Amino acid sequence: MAQRVDVVTPRTFVGWHRKGFQLFWRKKSQSGRPRIPLDLQRLIRTMARENPSWGQERIANELLVKFGLRVSPRTIRKYLSESPPAGTPRRDQRWSTFLKNHAEAIIACDFCVVATVTFRILYVLVVMEHASRRVIHLNVTAHPSAAWTLQQLREAIPSDHTYRFILHDRDAIFSNQLDASVARMGLKVIKTPVRSPQANSLCERLIGTLRRECLDWIIPLTEEHLRTTLRSWLAHYNRGRPHSSLGPGLPDPVLNLPVRLQPQRHCFDRASRVVARPVLNGLHHEYSLLDRVA
Repeated sequence: MAQRVDVVTPRTFVGWHRKGFQLFWRKKSQSGRPRIPLDLQRLIRTMARENPSWGQERIANELLVKFGLRVSPRTIRKYLSESPPAGTPRRDQRWSTFLKNHAEAIIACDFCVVATVTFRILYVLVVMEHASRRVIHLNVTAHPSAAWTLQQLREAIPSDHTYRFILHDRDAIFSNQLDASVARMGLKVIKTPVRSPQANSLCERLIGTLRRECLDWIIPLTEEHLRTTLRSWLAHYNRGRPHSSLGPGLPDPVLNLPVRLQPQRHCFDRASRVVARPVLNGLHHEYSLLDRVA
């Protein structure tokens, strides 16, 4: 009886061997990490669907800070339809070291521009603390001036403050007279170098977050409409939005936070239900944990 002989190339033979080796170890090896519970999978997908601007790390921080569930951002990425690429901001080590060492004593301020539905230009001033990332003041005007800006700083900075430095750029609004008045409030003015927004990186990042999480999603009708919207976002930013740079944590945490970590990474230790509170008419949501009533 004739026997059949197939002639194959070495590349084909090596390919067969590799596939067989993979099947051998797949059968021999144990499976990887167990999948997270279905309820948690649905919660992750719900958070991603209800908050389209949130990424995997943002959702991981929300689960950790609000519920004490330790879920890796890589695990969350498996349940998201899209994951935005992570970018690394440029940093100057010497300047960042200065900011880190003096963070408790530094506040920063800057302006951003917003166009209304009628293309009227409005200016938004933000003032923030470096250490806590807390926004301490935010206001809107159609006619920015040094006098108006000085009044906003007086409203933002209490008389018994412990700040030592205020950081701003070289915009003409920050006049010499304004800086002199701020100096009499007990603050040393630090002006950033010309065309160097990275020198005021935290405030620039704050304005970027403000645009990505609020301004890019709305068209203000009037100055008062914009002011009301920003106040709603401000409360969410300070008290409801986890910040990676804080651990993660909240700039101005409420009394019942931080939540203790759950004994099991992906499961609640008691019967509970997740409650969502919409922010800005559902653009974002704040989540809290309530005991489930039997």
